[in-house]
Amino acid sequence: MTLTHPPSSKSSSSGFNFPNSSRSVGRSFQAVILMGIVSALLVGGIGTRLAYLQLIEGESNRQLADSNRIRLIPKQPERGKILDRNGRILAGNRLSHSVFLWPLARKKTDWQETTKRLSEILKIPQADIQKRLEQAGYGSPELLRIARGITPAQVTALAEYGSQMSGVVVDAEAVRYYPNGDLAAHLIGYTGEMSDEQLSRRKKDGYRLGDVIGQMGVEMSFESLLRGEWGGQQVEVDGTGQVVRVLGRKQTQAGRDVTLTIDIDLQKAAEKALGNRNGAVVAIDPNNGAVLAMVSRPAFDPNLFSTRITEAQWKRLQEADHPFVNRAIQAFQPASTFKIVTTVAAIESGKFSPDTVLPTYPFMRIGGREFNDWNRAGFGPLSFAGAMAMSSDTFFYQIGMGIGGETLIDWTRRFGFGSKTGIELDVEESPGLVPDDAWKQKEIGQEWFVGDTVNMSIGQGFLLTTPLQVAVMFAVPANGGYRVKPHLLKDNEVSKSWRDSLNLRPETIEILQKGLRGVVTYGTGKAVASQKAEIAGKSGTSEDVGGGSDTWFGAYAPNDKPEIIVVAFGEKTGGGGGSVMAPIVRQVLEAYFQTRNQPLQLDGATSGNNSTQTNF
Repeated sequence: MTLTHPPSSKSSSSGFNFPNSSRSVGRSFQAVILMGIVSALLVGGIGTRLAYLQLIEGESNRQLADSNRIRLIPKQPERGKILDRNGRILAGNRLSHSVFLWPLARKKTDWQETTKRLSEILKIPQADIQKRLEQAGYGSPELLRIARGITPAQVTALAEYGSQMSGVVVDAEAVRYYPNGDLAAHLIGYTGEMSDEQLSRRKKDGYRLGDVIGQMGVEMSFESLLRGEWGGQQVEVDGTGQVVRVLGRKQTQAGRDVTLTIDIDLQKAAEKALGNRNGAVVAIDPNNGAVLAMVSRPAFDPNLFSTRITEAQWKRLQEADHPFVNRAIQAFQPASTFKIVTTVAAIESGKFSPDTVLPTYPFMRIGGREFNDWNRAGFGPLSFAGAMAMSSDTFFYQIGMGIGGETLIDWTRRFGFGSKTGIELDVEESPGLVPDDAWKQKEIGQEWFVGDTVNMSIGQGFLLTTPLQVAVMFAVPANGGYRVKPHLLKDNEVSKSWRDSLNLRPETIEILQKGLRGVVTYGTGKAVASQKAEIAGKSGTSEDVGGGSDTWFGAYAPNDKPEIIVVAFGEKTGGGGGSVMAPIVRQVLEAYFQTRNQPLQLDGATSGNNSTQTNF
């Protein structure tokens, strides 16, 4: 048989031929191996990644997943109330509607149209809303407040556009309410949302964006008591942002109520007496320093800040003369009220005896300059008590020169001038100024002259004191020689816990009391005399740098056992303290005794007794 195809030497024993079989088999085997390696690498990589995600990043990823379906609904606690000494409300709360955003409910790009619509309804600049969203972060699961105290019309408008406003929530919450309007506004203060700077300082204390805090007065000073503790809910939501179920709840803890020493009735009387004059009225208990009333004018309505204040409202406030300055704790020249300190320094230093009598003059030439007496005529020979009653300047010029600047400055500081009183309004309180040679050298580049001592002896020159400090000064003769610490928080501590003795000689206190009573019975303060009680006091008038004059009157009553001190200060009122401020003090004192049903006591000045007597 002839073979048409010779048998291949590479033929297999099976009888089948595999052309180029040696190359094909090698390539197939390599492909299988390669595929196996790739598969192994893929499987291994996926496994490793899964292990990493589950074991290493598991908690983080679980939190990320939860943030897409679990949201926090924080609830602000109700702020504690501020009450007067008899439990009447000075600051409380009322329900009002607020608008919140849920940043996580929408994509960043979807918020633009919503914030535009919110801006139109709420009358808030769109840029402000966008800024708040960016501060919170678009991935934040917490509600973000953007408006408080919205009107019923705004609530309705938001409801009408509800289908277009996913992530916008309208809810009721408590906002601060001041039932008496601007009554005691500087004392009570107001609340408002935190600024960025405040937030950065308070984050560590648990405060968050949009939190409302005390911004002034008692609201600020007692923030930690009034604030309370946040609560809220943790909820699960579906893809549309609707709440599916509540996962957990923490009750809010309301803030503590704060009871003050203030008496609303006396506060109203003091504000009515001061009227629209720029100035202050302070009333304190001379025995323990409890503040019974504190008025400052001009004032403002703190309710304006419980919601968003309008531009028109803010403009009107700016047109007033510094309405946010509490003049009761700001410093001014004390004028002749300060002669109380000069008298004490003279007798206690031993440089003048209690029975000193000095001539007085129309003026005195000191250091090449004329220093006038206020009446430009003098009063003849006067004792300490008589000089106090008639407020003779030339008498006290001689006293000042006789004791010297260092002694006068030392006693001024012992009375507490130049330092804060310790009242709880520490941030806003001025320490005033007690100048000395070192201060004058530093600030003015001059040494201390005798003329500086002369000016200081009658409460003028560089000396600056607050109405509250002046009230503390009047407490010394009123309570028998103790410097009290004024305070606002009512407690049950005994009087001695709030005062320190100046260790004055009995004759010093007696002269002060006699002189201050003489002011009312025959001196410069006869306008304060009242049939409600015997009053002792002192007038003061200082020339204001900007023109006009500032006026003072301080008094305590009853004269034999003082229960109350009232100091009135008028800024650029013109006139004299005895004619302008004394009637204001009388009105406040009469209101005090009227509410306490005190028996009428005829005052010597009013009844005609000693009305023209001169007491040397």
